[in-house]
Amino acid sequence: MAPKSISQLFDLTGKGAIVTGAGMGLGQAIALRLAEAGASVMVTDINMEAAGTTVEQIRAGGGTAESIEADAARAADAEKVVQATVDAFGRLDILVNNAGIFSFAPPMQMQEETWDRTLDINLKGMFFNAQAAAREMIKAGRGGKIVNMASMDGVHPTRLELVHYNASKGGVIMLTKALALELGPHNILVNAVSPGPIMTPGSAAMAESLQARGAPLDELTVRFWERLPLGRMGEPDDVATVALFLASAAADFMTGSIVLVDGGYLLT
Repeated sequence: MAPKSISQLFDLTGKGAIVTGAGMGLGQAIALRLAEAGASVMVTDINMEAAGTTVEQIRAGGGTAESIEADAARAADAEKVVQATVDAFGRLDILVNNAGIFSFAPPMQMQEETWDRTLDINLKGMFFNAQAAAREMIKAGRGGKIVNMASMDGVHPTRLELVHYNASKGGVIMLTKALALELGPHNILVNAVSPGPIMTPGSAAMAESLQARGAPLDELTVRFWERLPLGRMGEPDDVATVALFLASAAADFMTGSIVLVDGGYLLT
């Protein structure tokens, strides 16, 4: 068989995709890139106004998209989203498990509800979204791609009162590897992206929260930038293009891989 051309490798025409938490930030950037490549995208979020904005942008660019309200932590919502995607587009080929949260909590003052909510969305919900998607992919018999959003914090903890977040993302990395092993026989490829310092609404809120609590933000910022060999923060599209690669035929022999997208932060 002749190798596919570059345009064929990244052509997602006819594919049905779900991107969780796609109302803004990384999820929105990923949804836009998948749609640009030809996929029909189901945008999920708890904020339907934000989800609608993403859908409008996709449609304005000539793409196909729908939105649905969903709590990423609820297994029942995962099933609902998969069914809505198949009803809307006729099939499901790609799941990007992007939805996630983080909040600051000193480990010695951590409240049970903070721990539970973070792990529920960032890890438990990721599994049940993958489970619902994989069931449909196995039923259809065409295989599929699952891309999980991990973090550099999953391999190197950040000392910013994020023990619960770091633990959840470490779990995502192992979840990705375990699912890749289990789902490989069904030709369902499971990989993860581990972003580093990316400029998103979430990271901006983090900076504001630190500053409000009296953290020496200027000092923290200088130390942070000194660890970036590329000399810049990442943009959401830096992560979106990697997610597109993992969702495409260009990554058809990759599963269980964790792709670090951190601008070299962990090198120093």
